Amino acid sequence: MTGRPTPHIPSQGHGLSTATPFRPRLGDLAADSPKGGRVGVVVALPGQGVTTTYHLSPPGGGDHWSAPGDGSTLRPVPTTVTHATLVTRDAVYDRRARQGSLAILVHHEDGGSTESTLVLTPPDMERLHAQAARILVERERALGGSP
Repeated sequence: MTGRPTPHIPSQGHGLSTATPFRPRLGDLAADSPKGGRVGVVVALPGQGVTTTYHLSPPGGGDHWSAPGDGSTLRPVPTTVTHATLVTRDAVYDRRARQGSLAILVHHEDGGSTESTLVLTPPDMERLHAQAARILVERERALGGSP
């Protein structure tokens, strides 16, 4: 650690706030903390019929279990990231933080995507520049040019 603040970490920038509680929907995967993080598929929601709890079932089948209706013990299960692509937006250099950033779109296995930021330190920027230059040379060769 360098000891200098990293402004992309929320706890060092703006004040902390209460996060929106996780409210899973039917079919969502959820990890249940009192069950040791056991993952289940939500098969019934609180307020449906007489139930006041979430009902979960293991993804491959098995014994169902319940979780509190306020969702306080449930956490979302992230999907696997497949790749990231650049968002068509200018890169930004933050002089104060001495780092650059690029907007990226993170693609997930389930077909969804999330916009995020790739934060680059000066050595990262130099490495990215060199690697992109090599990619462009290979592309030129593949197209029949001679760099």
